[in-house]
Amino acid sequence: MANADTDTKNAAKQEQEQEQEQQQLYTSRVVLTTYPSQLGIDPIPLSWGASSAEERGPVVVSRQKDSFGRRNAIGAGGGSYCIYRALAVAIGALTPSHRPDFRLTEPTHSIGPFPAWSDPEKIVSMDPWGHAIVDHFSEQLDQGIDIRPTIAITQAHMKLAEIDDAIDKGILRCDGDVVTKSGELKVVKVASEPVWHLPGVAKRFGINEATLRRALFEDTGGMYPELITRPDLKVFLPPIGGLTVYIFGNPAHIPDPTKRLTMRVHDECNGSDVFGSDICTCKPYLIYSIEECAREAQNGGVGVVVYFRKEGRALGEVTKYLVYNARKRQEGGDTAANYFKRTEFVAGVKDMRFQALMPDILHWLGVKRIDRFISMSNMKYEAIVGSGIEIVERVSIPEERMPADSKVEIEAKIADGYFTSGEVPTEEDLKTTKGRNWDEIAH
Repeated sequence: MANADTDTKNAAKQEQEQEQEQQQLYTSRVVLTTYPSQLGIDPIPLSWGASSAEERGPVVVSRQKDSFGRRNAIGAGGGSYCIYRALAVAIGALTPSHRPDFRLTEPTHSIGPFPAWSDPEKIVSMDPWGHAIVDHFSEQLDQGIDIRPTIAITQAHMKLAEIDDAIDKGILRCDGDVVTKSGELKVVKVASEPVWHLPGVAKRFGINEATLRRALFEDTGGMYPELITRPDLKVFLPPIGGLTVYIFGNPAHIPDPTKRLTMRVHDECNGSDVFGSDICTCKPYLIYSIEECAREAQNGGVGVVVYFRKEGRALGEVTKYLVYNARKRQEGGDTAANYFKRTEFVAGVKDMRFQALMPDILHWLGVKRIDRFISMSNMKYEAIVGSGIEIVERVSIPEERMPADSKVEIEAKIADGYFTSGEVPTEEDLKTTKGRNWDEIAH
């Protein structure tokens, strides 16, 4: 009985200590939102599309004491990972006042600046100066303003079993420059988190800024009230996934008109890219593009793969799997004719990637011309060409690279407008192009 009393007292004491710790995290006053004329609110000037980083100003979203009143953007840093940071603070693993030490974090390679960096029409969904805050905003950092990078540039080696196969087949050679003697790919990597200039994003989609702000506020459960209360703040860091750029060869060759550029813009497909699901062409197309990018670099040009976090056409993996089930169970089986219908029945729309913002990263890289575009997507092609970048050649996935169960997807997409160097399937072709049903897949 005594032990039980002791345990109860210890538990009560521990609970009391946790409450005290939590009370120290935040004041008793909850700040739901701020207003432009509120006392202590004095945003650092931010002029999107200015001719230099210093004239443009830093992007500041921090709510730390020295930065709260000087914030000039809505949201939180880290993209979709901002929620994990909040959780780390809540459980005491991270102090909310932590300030990063940026020593030794500088980019491994220099990229830009290019004219597009100061063109408010060309870049609206990322901060072109997001990798160089120490270089350009050291004065504000010294003043205690909490500014965080939204871009990082590094280098690495890639080791892939598929590349070993390509070397064995003679598709790639170990030149020691692009492909090491042990079969590893040398690559420069760029990670970027989303930074939206709301007026520019609204213009891209042909809507007004007020409608965009209202939709972002309402359809996220009111996550960021300042979308409504702070019309003076024109920049928003949305809690969504970013992108990664993989550069094969010299990054300085990307804007060089005398060098050939091979490129793929790839949207995330975890089931295929990582785990090899054979219901789509995503991984085979990705591997093929990596091979072609490396070959281009070996031939004196440069290759670029841009990898966006837009799982399941930005519908999400749960929705994608629900659609898989519906496709396989529908009357008549999984046919190309009903490929998009199943998605629309579940999600209400067949695709939410909306490629209007996608070309921004290409302009950030200095791309003017793509000699070989490893993609069949009409949406990506139209967005890139519409932004002023020339595409010389479009490259389909080779027939022999397509998994058997992926024919439904690719035939449906070709009929819907995807590029092909072959014949466009007829309505009758779509009806007869059929994938496996669940009872044909042994487990």
